[in-house]
Amino acid sequence: MMDPYLIKFMEKYTDFSKAELPEIIADMVVVSYQKGTILLRQGEISSKCYLVLNGCIRQYRYGEDGKEVTNNFFTEEQSVTMFKSYKLRRPSDYSLSCVEDTTVLIGDMASEEEMYNKFPALQNITRSMLELSFGETQDASARFIAETPEERYRSLAEQRPGLINRVPQHQLASYLGITPESLSRIKKRLSQDSNC
Repeated sequence: MMDPYLIKFMEKYTDFSKAELPEIIADMVVVSYQKGTILLRQGEISSKCYLVLNGCIRQYRYGEDGKEVTNNFFTEEQSVTMFKSYKLRRPSDYSLSCVEDTTVLIGDMASEEEMYNKFPALQNITRSMLELSFGETQDASARFIAETPEERYRSLAEQRPGLINRVPQHQLASYLGITPESLSRIKKRLSQDSNC
């Protein structure tokens, strides 16, 4: 049976005909994971890349002090690849885990090349998605450095409003570079400001 999330994604982002889609989709691996599943541990070599069809994946690492730091959240239609580990076969600096029940399209190097040879248009789609993702990451990094914690929270609320209520608040605080208590104060202050 074809995964409905994958069909929706392929119809939205590709120009494949209705006749081509079943053949392409038949070669793709779609897996659903439960909340809390660890997809990659810091120090392991990544052998897979993912495209989130439904759900949320958190990227995080443990610092030298042993504290967990959240670096990113990936939600629907976002690709998740630890490039340095995946392409260069090096231990990953990050861990990946499912924040909620998550359905992903899984790729690996062997199947990736096979799919590109069989369906050359997929390579263009993948490249376009990666370029868009890279641009978004650059913009987010530049904003993060320049903004205050409150501005970071406001930016996140504007650009990814659904994320704020989907992830645990201590992970959200870590992502924003603040303590959970500071996050609570920011949310309370913004709530009071909007009630005035």
